[in-house]
Amino acid sequence: MIIFQFFESEFKVKHAILDFIHDKNPAFSEELYTHAKRCLIDTLGVAIGARTTETSQILEKFVRSQFGATQESSAKLLFADQLTSECGAALYGAGSIDSLDSHDGQVLTKGHIGVVVIPTLFAMPETADLSGKELLDAIIIGYEIGTRAGIALHATACDYHTSGAWNALVAAALVARVKKMSHAETYEALGLAEYHGPRSQMMRCIDDPIMAKDGSCWGALSGFSAALLARDGFTGAPAITMFDDEVADIWADLGERFYTFEQYIKAYPVCRWAQPAVEGAIYIKSQNDIDISQIKSISVHTFHEAKRLHTTVPKNSDQAQYSLPFSVACALRDNTVSTKAITDDLNDPLLLDLSHRVTCIEEDKYNDLFPAERWAHVIVEMIDGSQFTSPPSIARGNPENPLSDMEVKDKFFELALILKTQAESERIFELVMNLDDKARVSALIEEL
Repeated sequence: MIIFQFFESEFKVKHAILDFIHDKNPAFSEELYTHAKRCLIDTLGVAIGARTTETSQILEKFVRSQFGATQESSAKLLFADQLTSECGAALYGAGSIDSLDSHDGQVLTKGHIGVVVIPTLFAMPETADLSGKELLDAIIIGYEIGTRAGIALHATACDYHTSGAWNALVAAALVARVKKMSHAETYEALGLAEYHGPRSQMMRCIDDPIMAKDGSCWGALSGFSAALLARDGFTGAPAITMFDDEVADIWADLGERFYTFEQYIKAYPVCRWAQPAVEGAIYIKSQNDIDISQIKSISVHTFHEAKRLHTTVPKNSDQAQYSLPFSVACALRDNTVSTKAITDDLNDPLLLDLSHRVTCIEEDKYNDLFPAERWAHVIVEMIDGSQFTSPPSIARGNPENPLSDMEVKDKFFELALILKTQAESERIFELVMNLDDKARVSALIEEL
């Protein structure tokens, strides 16, 4: 067996992160557990709804053929009665959830954490033996590691990378925790996960929306694989985004400031950057008696990154989810943006006509607030010359304007009922909301 080598002084400096990952009895508050359950049920709803996407179906076929179950490694795919290897299940779960852009995120990372936290945990057979509290502990630890890793990468890299780039570290940390790996093995796993993680460039997918999305499937695969390799003695370069002195301040408040509270939950299944404009359009529609057939033009004033969501005629759901004009069109037609609209209504003449009428205008004042804040306002001009203007709008679901518990529940059922029965959906919801009292989470896993 390989004996891992550390400089004793370096290991003492870095051990706090490893201690946090492996803490058996973290002192988390009840409020933190409550928010973790909100994130869990929201992500599970997205996982169910995402089963209908073409991306999800392609990924399922791929992992079944290339990541087959073995005697040493087997796991069921989320909401699919298929066995693959653990790595395959993690890859599939993250990629499938990523295919429906309705999952939670965090503004400073400009990306998503739960998309890898949840499928990684449910890909491991050992998770079934965890108590409800232990599962919630792991979820919180995943969010805390992932958010800081994302912030650290953005602070040190010259390009804007997808969530998969830093979510690889999340997967490695959670596998190391659940499989009870040593601190030394975990250190190597984190370094290997970062080294092999996908440094995919996010804005390429924004400009030309594709199924690769946020790179989450490869982040999950890289991190999960890294942990298993490290457990067998494979070494990895130290994880710079966790252990370098340049990012020490980002990790200094680990266990004190909880970024889990700062995850947003989306109201709509489209890119977060489009959602301030969606809120502006809904405001105008709700406050005025507008005949949308009489709209002459729609001007969206927003920040640079949102302006680049420029597709007006989406050819598939991926393009629709990354289209600000189409999202605004849906909002004006429906007073919301539904999963049905961005999957089944791509050829709707009214939506396409409205989408063509949208012009995006970049505003320096909104650029200055990004990424911590994302703002837009909308001006609708009618054929008769009248105009309607929204106030500056921000997406709902942030810590400062959270979705209510009922809205989170309604969103879960809206997505779950795409494939699940009412009774099945209710069982999943009740099991998640009462996790604190469960000695084992095996009953929940059976439902998944």
